[in-house]
Formats: sequence, C-alpha cells, structure tokens
Amino acid sequence: MASERRKDKRTHLESKLVIKRLDGTGHDEVSIEIQDVSKSGVGFTCDKALEIGATYESYLTIWTKEVLHAFIQIVRIELEGDEYHYGSSFVGLPEMEAARIETYQTLSDNAQ
Repeated sequence: MASERRKDKRTHLESKLVIKRLDGTGHDEVSIEIQDVSKSGVGFTCDKALEIGATYESYLTIWTKEVLHAFIQIVRIELEGDEYHYGSSFVGLPEMEAARIETYQTLSDNAQ
C-alpha cells in the first residue's frame, strides 16, 4: 500500500472549473472535472493538454454554488487514454477561501 504524501485532506467535488493561461501565450478557456480539492490544491481531469509548471487563473464552483477565484500551478500530469489527470497547487489562495474548503471537509466528515 502506497503511503499518503499529501499534507492536507482531499475532498471530492463534482464541479466544473474554467481556466485560462496567465502568461499571455494562450487565452483558451476549458471546462474540467474536479476529482478532489484541499486547501492547498486541486486534482482534476481534462481532455486538453496543459503544461506542468504553468499558472492558470481559475473559477472553482464549490458545494455552496459560490465561485472561488484562484490561481493554480500545474504540478503533476498523467495521461490515461485521451484524458489528462492533473494535480495543481493553489498560488496565493486567500486564507478565508482555504478556511471555507477546510470547513466543508470538517462538516462532510462529521455527517458520515
């Protein structure tokens, strides 16, 4: 069994995320499927190739239907068939937004 290396608890969210490249080399917006989210980052799938190390602007729709505006940096890419699985870290996520994610995780854990 592989050991867990993540420092923050992950939560699955069935949500969409729209991202666009910040460095001016591309301004496409794509929808992605969120696999898990924590206060430090988000894992998602997408059929479009993104670049590792690149920073993207994101609009994450959370469980309350509110939208979190955040910047993410791609830190991991895995190709499975024609779908890409990404791991990303939040860049400069305000503490208030990180606390909202953590609060949801606590409420979700207590409801089980």
